[in-house]
Amino acid sequence: MIAAADMAHCREAIRTGSLSFHAASKLLPARVRDPALALYAFCRLADDAVDDSDDKAPAVLALRDRLDLVYQGRPRNAPADRAFAAVVEGFEMPRALPDALLEGLAWDAVSRRYDSLGDLRAYCARVASAVGAMMCVLMRVRDADALARACDLGLAMQLTNIARDIGEDARAGRLYLPLEWLAEEAIAPETFLSQPTSDIRLKRLTRRLLGEADALYLRAEAGVAALPLACRPGIFAARHVYAGIGGAVARQGYDSINARARTTGQQKLGWLGLSLARSMASVVLPKSAVLHASPVPEVAFLVDAASRKVARFSRSEALFSTLAQLEARDRTHRPLDRAGA
Repeated sequence: MIAAADMAHCREAIRTGSLSFHAASKLLPARVRDPALALYAFCRLADDAVDDSDDKAPAVLALRDRLDLVYQGRPRNAPADRAFAAVVEGFEMPRALPDALLEGLAWDAVSRRYDSLGDLRAYCARVASAVGAMMCVLMRVRDADALARACDLGLAMQLTNIARDIGEDARAGRLYLPLEWLAEEAIAPETFLSQPTSDIRLKRLTRRLLGEADALYLRAEAGVAALPLACRPGIFAARHVYAGIGGAVARQGYDSINARARTTGQQKLGWLGLSLARSMASVVLPKSAVLHASPVPEVAFLVDAASRKVARFSRSEALFSTLAQLEARDRTHRPLDRAGA
């Protein structure tokens, strides 16, 4: 059970740090909402720790150590860590799921770029679909079809975030758009990063990215009916709130360079109402055959992990390799830091 003080800390972290999830979480039943807030608080704080660090390698390695302590049952003495440890124990959370998030953050730390849409989906799987799979675990849902659709939703949400943040990311030296897409539009990555400009070519790419997200939102909807009835409004809400961000980007003419798309509180209330209505309709409507569609290849490992087809405490060789790369980078930089101190 999560301690009351730790839970209060997690609620506040999400209330101020993730407005879209905070809005959607209001429609989840308390038995899912509280562990979900603890999960999101840990993931959000981990993401912020890496994003806000000038030297990302130590931040990712520190997160690895925090996860190790959580899974050893002796979390760091911090509210988010204690709360997440309680979630791991109470729901038998497969280690592969938070490890996937860790790997995605490690890819950020090594400034990885993505040649194709499939490569970008692999990144989104780690930083977003992994959270969707963990949400299913919190709902006590281990069905592979439902998990696949939850992963679709994670992919869609992350693609939406990337489309919204193209300018902000570029100014921070980050680039997530597939390099193949940039080449098709004759956009040189380094030129774009040095002077981010919203022209017709970039607007086409932004629209294309949001089109991929929209297709995944539709696939994800089929899985909502496979969730417990009380959980459906919250998941529909996440779907509509995040898709609404994409709509805001579209209304700006697909310009994510000169302004960051935002949604209003009134819009969020409207989407929450729509989500309640759609949840009631899901009781009587037949389930869509899309529910049984195969997982997107890049998320299949998450579906296997969450449905208990892989060991609970496994850590992938690919993650070990990426972490070893970060450790080598950290060892290289530390003597320089001491010499300059």
